[in-house]
Amino acid sequence: MQYRPVVGWGRLPEGWSFVEATAVAVDADDNVVVFNRGPHPVIVFDREGNVLRAWGEGLFRRPHGITIGPDGTYWLTDDLHHTVRQFTPDGRLLLTIGEPDRPAAPHSGRPFNRPTHVALCPKTGEVYVSDGYGNSRVHKYDPRGRHLFSWGAPGTDPGCFNLPHNIATDADGLVYVADRENHRVQVFDSRGQYVTQINNLHRPCGLAVDPRDGGLLYVGELPTHLAVNRDVPNLGARVSILTLKGDLVARIGGPFPGEAPGEFVAPHACALDSRGDLYVAEVSWTAQGSRETPPREIRSLQKFARVA
Repeated sequence: MQYRPVVGWGRLPEGWSFVEATAVAVDADDNVVVFNRGPHPVIVFDREGNVLRAWGEGLFRRPHGITIGPDGTYWLTDDLHHTVRQFTPDGRLLLTIGEPDRPAAPHSGRPFNRPTHVALCPKTGEVYVSDGYGNSRVHKYDPRGRHLFSWGAPGTDPGCFNLPHNIATDADGLVYVADRENHRVQVFDSRGQYVTQINNLHRPCGLAVDPRDGGLLYVGELPTHLAVNRDVPNLGARVSILTLKGDLVARIGGPFPGEAPGEFVAPHACALDSRGDLYVAEVSWTAQGSRETPPREIRSLQKFARVA
């Protein structure tokens, strides 16, 4: 399986900025929706990379995750607002889960303390939330936002989490959780029961499940944040493509973080369109650009065309 970068895809209008793209999703028409930390938090592109519309100005504290439901609605996770909100594609608010600006006590297990992402059960429409930076928990809700149950605790054992950063479901309703600082993806059934885990990953951050080819898992991996191994190759800054059983199929990216086409600084989210083309959002400002002198904005969105 091979991918080639589509250089220059998704150019913004003059004067616009992502600052950084935190999440990306694709709707049923192959429109690409980018959640970002710039002045226009929700930007929608067509498949060719032309801007169709934008909205969300002033609505978000810190954009983090986006998931598009089968009905076309957007589920947006704001980790400093401590909420998950469901919107229509043109920005009308439908549902809020969580108490705005009122986080639960850290690692208390109660929703939410800096939630990170949403996944929807393809069979029932039930909602899973990974929670997150200030918690070690997954919460499950019915489609109307009523809490059903939660699972997880701080730790390294099966079923425990060290920063559950992203979440996805497959066609059978299994739940995949990017357990970022435990360097693994854990797999659970719909009742929150531990099934297995996928290892040999580095700070797994973004998840996408593609039902084609028997089911594939795309994992965006962050590079090291430690000085002691900063010069060691093959530690993240890549997207790994695996079977749903965890067998490695391919990897995209170089041995080190980089800004050349096909290289990554900090891959944070992945999405696929109907043709199997891949979109990757990167938190390049947080990971690198904001720390440079002077600070600079770095490319934070790439498209990769799948090569037959």
